[in-house]
Amino acid sequence: MAHADRSTIWPYDERGEPGDFYYSRYAHPTGAAAEERLGALEGGDALLYASGMAAETAVLLALARPGATVALAEGAYFGTSVLLRELARWGLAHVEYDQTGSPPDADLVWVEAPANPTLTLPDWDALRDHAESHDALVVCDATLSTPVYLRALAEGAHVVVHSATKYLTGTHDALLGATVTRDPDTTARLRELRDRTGGVAAPDAAARLLESLDTLESRMRRHTESAAEIARRLRAHPAVANVRYPGFSGVISFEVTDPRAVETATRTILNATSLGGARSTMESRHRWEGDRIPRGLLRLSVGLEDPDELWTDLEHALTVPP
Repeated sequence: MAHADRSTIWPYDERGEPGDFYYSRYAHPTGAAAEERLGALEGGDALLYASGMAAETAVLLALARPGATVALAEGAYFGTSVLLRELARWGLAHVEYDQTGSPPDADLVWVEAPANPTLTLPDWDALRDHAESHDALVVCDATLSTPVYLRALAEGAHVVVHSATKYLTGTHDALLGATVTRDPDTTARLRELRDRTGGVAAPDAAARLLESLDTLESRMRRHTESAAEIARRLRAHPAVANVRYPGFSGVISFEVTDPRAVETATRTILNATSLGGARSTMESRHRWEGDRIPRGLLRLSVGLEDPDELWTDLEHALTVPP
């Protein structure tokens, strides 16, 4: 495993001046190494945070302003809409829109590629046109795609956000988030906000990320290969409706009559929240999101297990009487 420097302080130099690292709330060696590696993969400058939501909060507090409007992709991660509602009392408005088309008039457009759990994809041509004509900031949550399948900065995003807890780390044992940007002023503003609010990632989590990035591409290819096969079989199953799968990564959404009966009947697939790990997980999202998500929708994160073993588990769960 990558070594984590857990120190919170480092001595000043012989002149009494601080060096690159002097207090870990601002930066630490393990985090800096992981940021450099992730930034190289994304083609920008990365910053790490204590969680994906800490990264999202930093983006909104640092780059939006009271009175601004955020256009958020419909069906995107529920926590983002919850955060935006929380910030409404600070004068930040938001509207949701179909990201497969053109955004409405907004100061900041927040898309997800793909959206979690509806798995739609943004229209990048429309986003670039909107950003240019409205002088709008484009933020892309690329958690599900990772830089293996999307370089969102090259597509026109100004800021990329990751819940690095998910595929980037891929082990269900490290909580952290990330932003990646190309504009030095944007990066500096995000770093300033992170320093002031204390949202930096812990060294152990950064070390886990640094180690996991070595296997990112091979893991993502395996997730995709298995998920594509599981999605194909789900589409042919009589108990399953409306299978959503974008053709890459490991998340599938599908609908059944009684999602609770299905999710509690699996054994190989863990009935738990989150996604992107080596262990497959599945849950009904309606319990968290309400009627913005179909009542019967299950989100399946296909892990690194044998796909035939996963299908045997799923097929059994789909035939268990409610």
